[in-house]
This record gives sequence, structure tokens and C-alpha cells, in this order.
Amino acid sequence: MELAPFKNLIVWQKAMELVRMVYQASKKFPADERYALTDQLRRAVVSIPSNIAEGSGRASNKDYAHFLSIARGSLYETLTQLQIAQDLGYLDEYDSCNDLAQEVGRMLTSLMKKYDSIRSSSASE
Repeated sequence: MELAPFKNLIVWQKAMELVRMVYQASKKFPADERYALTDQLRRAVVSIPSNIAEGSGRASNKDYAHFLSIARGSLYETLTQLQIAQDLGYLDEYDSCNDLAQEVGRMLTSLMKKYDSIRSSSASE
């Protein structure tokens, strides 16, 4: 039995790519943002693949769907903070970060729908 099947999920892989991209981009933020926007953005983006992974280890589809929902919430938080960084002139890589974040969002929504439909069909049996 593989202990980390989530590593095979493309959405997890893309979310990890987003983490690396955001960390690289946020290195250029002003020093006075280290414990503010930089820290908050990094925590939010790390939460995305972390919740995908945690949910995949849960015992039920309902629990998995719940953690996917948390991951999507963290994605929305990340998108907001990326926009703030862009608006403040801190983020040259906004377009590439935003594009990848949007892709992760579409993938999360699709995966959530899959687990919601599995949950719905098992509940009706």
C-alpha cells in the first residue's frame, strides 16, 4: 500500500508547483512585509496541497470532500493576497501565479464534484 497516493493527483502536483512559484515571487516583497503579507500568503498557499493530502488520508468521501473544500478556501485566500500584492506593486509574476491558481481551482472544483456525487449516490442506496 502506498502511503502517499495524493502525490499522484495532478491537482496536488499543480498546487505544489503554485507553492514553489509563490515562494519564489514573495522573496522579492519588501522586508517590512515579511511578517505580514508574505507570511500570510505563504501560509495560505501551503494550505492548499496540505489539505488535499490530509483529505486523501481520511476514512470517508465526506471527510475528503470537506478537506477539498478547505483547500479551495485557501486557494481563494491565496488569490486575494496575490491581488493585494499586485495592487501594491510587489508582484511581477501576478499573471503566471494567477493562471496556475485558476487551474488549481478548476481542478479542485472538479474533484469536489466527483466526491459529492459519490457521496450522494452512496447516501441514496
